[in-house]
Amino acid sequence: MEVSRTLAERAFADEVRTWLEEHLVGEFADLRGRGGVGQEDVEPKRLLDWERELASGGWLGLDYPSHLGGRDASLSEQVIFHQTYVEARAPGRIPNIGLTLLGPTLVAYGSSEQQERFIPPILAGTEHWCQGYSEPNAGSDLANVSTRARLDGDRWLITGQKIWTSLAQLAQWAFVVCRTDPDAERHHGLSYLLVNMDQPGVEIRPIVQITGGTEFNEVFFDEAETAADMVVGRVGDGWSVAMGTLGFERGASTLGQQTGYRQELDALLELARANGSIDEPVLRQDLVQAWLELEVLRYNQLRMLTALVVDGVPGPEMSIGKLYWASWHRRLGELGMRVRGASAMVGIDPTPPLHDLLGCDYQLDGLQRTFLYSRAHTIYGGSNEVQRNVLGERVLGLSREPR
Repeated sequence: MEVSRTLAERAFADEVRTWLEEHLVGEFADLRGRGGVGQEDVEPKRLLDWERELASGGWLGLDYPSHLGGRDASLSEQVIFHQTYVEARAPGRIPNIGLTLLGPTLVAYGSSEQQERFIPPILAGTEHWCQGYSEPNAGSDLANVSTRARLDGDRWLITGQKIWTSLAQLAQWAFVVCRTDPDAERHHGLSYLLVNMDQPGVEIRPIVQITGGTEFNEVFFDEAETAADMVVGRVGDGWSVAMGTLGFERGASTLGQQTGYRQELDALLELARANGSIDEPVLRQDLVQAWLELEVLRYNQLRMLTALVVDGVPGPEMSIGKLYWASWHRRLGELGMRVRGASAMVGIDPTPPLHDLLGCDYQLDGLQRTFLYSRAHTIYGGSNEVQRNVLGERVLGLSREPR
């Protein structure tokens, strides 16, 4: 990836910026700089409305093929969109799991019928998805999945439990990794099924997070049904498809994410100057270290995107980026609490109450949410320990970890 932009790329950035300025008005005007992962300061319905607004401009399908309603945009254009979006302080996107995970998986592994059925409503912002991977005994160790699906005539019957299911309460569909061969072990005998969430046999229970939000959920399947042809890839080959899905999570949006982190760090530096904490030698050194590490993150992401251009699909080296940004953002949250000092321990008393946790009503500010929510970064999407194993075994060629 080149750091500089061509004339055509600068014109594309201007197109994105102009569209955002023209559409962040009216009902969306007050969303600037609000929302985002872990920031429960905007009602999900409003963010879903904004997704449909983006769809009206064709911005949801940048990386999708034109025959499925996408733009066939180049990787450079995708990166520019995400960077320009964040630079414009457009609303933090609600995690659009259908758009970023399921859709690319269907393009790579799905049948033409599955693509034609599911991708158009994803690109229109009218159908939303959740991910059925983790279980109480199969978190980062996805090969330990015990949720089962058995074929009964022309339908699969699914029974089991999934956990940490982001935004399941808003999703119409889920992609669920199930064990379809009860005699197989570990990653063998798994299948990747598409399941309607609005049916008997599906129960969603919210999990109250330390931030007071309920983004995550438990989902229980009790002989929930899906059609026999709702398998992505081959029956029993769900492990390969599931790993491909995780790779798509770490693509063109990563530089936009890094731009958002730059804004967070700049705001923290401004606060440190304002309250004088920047004059503390150790804290000042750690702020400089955070700045340097963010530069390393940026250039590493450029290297990862270069590999994506060459190979066409994300490889195991993408784990470098996940391991790095998750750890960096967690450290930034801790640094923010040190800059804030004792006041970081006190929440806001909202009217009306937005949270009721630990026997009291309170609201968190952005720094407090970042500190608390970033605990999850090093766990979801593959824990730090798993990322190190992937890098050691699949990139460096080291022997497998003893079991």
